[in-house]
Amino acid sequence: MKYRNEWKHEINFLDKLTLEQTLRAVCSPDPNAKDGIYEIRSIYFDDIKDTALKEKINGVNKREKFRIRLYNGDSSLILLEKKSKEKGMTSKEQVKLSYVEAKLISEGSYEWMKDSDKNLVLELYSKMQSKGLRPKTIVDYTREPFVYGPGNVRITIDYNIRTGLHCTDFLIPDCITVPVPDFPIILEVKWDEYLPDVIRHAVQLRGRHTSAFSKYAACRAYG
Repeated sequence: MKYRNEWKHEINFLDKLTLEQTLRAVCSPDPNAKDGIYEIRSIYFDDIKDTALKEKINGVNKREKFRIRLYNGDSSLILLEKKSKEKGMTSKEQVKLSYVEAKLISEGSYEWMKDSDKNLVLELYSKMQSKGLRPKTIVDYTREPFVYGPGNVRITIDYNIRTGLHCTDFLIPDCITVPVPDFPIILEVKWDEYLPDVIRHAVQLRGRHTSAFSKYAACRAYG
């Protein structure tokens, strides 16, 4: 499992405008983004004790969370992901789900998972059985991504976060979601072994400090 460095900063709209100009000059746009952005929808899993939520709030050093994600409402690419964090570094494992597999999960049908040939599906099923993991809440937001080759750097600006409250059928396009009040704009910077100086300087903003903001935790405050 490969871990990456990660910074998060809470920024404002003026910061966003400044960063966009700077990053467009030094970075490349993500070739998979549509008109420079993604509309991301995720459904996060947690257990009956809200362990993932509590570990995030309490700053537990070693933790993990499962989610299913799709981009721009395109159900032809649905990803099951496990994000792990340890000692301030992150890693992500992912596997593609078919529409039928994702639909079965959204409908609460899980028995098929134990016969899957996908290791991540088997791991999620095991933890659904042993820990009671279940889909918990939808998180929608807009992401503006940039990439920089040296250091395998990925920079994202996330905004317009919305929560599905108690809705967990993430494949329904018109599932009602509502804006999360007072949600900041989030700048994330991820890289491998080193962060090039040109990027380090580009993302430095006066008065902004590293944040532990969690979109999942913010959305769970409302459902």
